[in-house]
Formats: sequence, C-alpha cells, structure tokens
Amino acid sequence: MLLIWAIICSGIITYFCLTDSSNIPAVNFPSIDKIVHFCFHFGFTISWILFFKKELKGKEADDYKAYLVSFIFSVFFGITIEILQSIFTVSRASDVTDVLANALGAIAAVFSAIAFKKQIDRI
Repeated sequence: MLLIWAIICSGIITYFCLTDSSNIPAVNFPSIDKIVHFCFHFGFTISWILFFKKELKGKEADDYKAYLVSFIFSVFFGITIEILQSIFTVSRASDVTDVLANALGAIAAVFSAIAFKKQIDRI
C-alpha cells in the first residue's frame, strides 16, 4: 500500500510540474513557486521514506538507507522534472532555484523523519 501511495504522490507531482502553467490559477504571493516545490518534495521524500523503511523492515542501519535513498531519489526526480519542463512544455522553463527548493524540501523531510522516527515506525 505504501508503494502505491508513493507512486500516486510522484504522479501528482509530475502532472502539476509538467502541465501547462496557464491552466494553473495565478496566486499573488512572493516565492509561492519555491514554496510549492519545497512542499512537493517534502511530501515526495516522506512518502518514499515510509515505503523504503517498510521494505527494509525497519532495521536501524536500514533506516538511514531509506533516508539516503529517498533523498537522492527526490533530488534526481526534481532535476529530471526540470529537464522535462524545458523539453516538453512551452509555458515552463528549467530553474536552478526550483532544484534548490526541491532539495531543501527533501532535506527537511529527512530531518523530520528522523525527528519523528517513533511515530513513523508505527505506520
């Protein structure tokens, strides 16, 4: 079930990042784009951490593998999305600061997962 959830989260992020931006309502809020990227990758990374922790059976050493793999996956996913935006969309462009916001969201997710390890282990 956690794999399905992680894939659904990934699909939703992919859709919203590759859809024509003119279809998205404009919001007059400074840096909203970066906040959205941060939140997307926070959720993306948490969903994959949950999956990998379950798959690795929650062994202490394997917890850190789940954190690392999820973080790396999130960063590469974000970079790939930025590349795909520049190739397949006309209303979007690649942006290094989006990649930075993605990575910061992933880092925050890893630290949150470590801080809430007991709660996450109950899932």
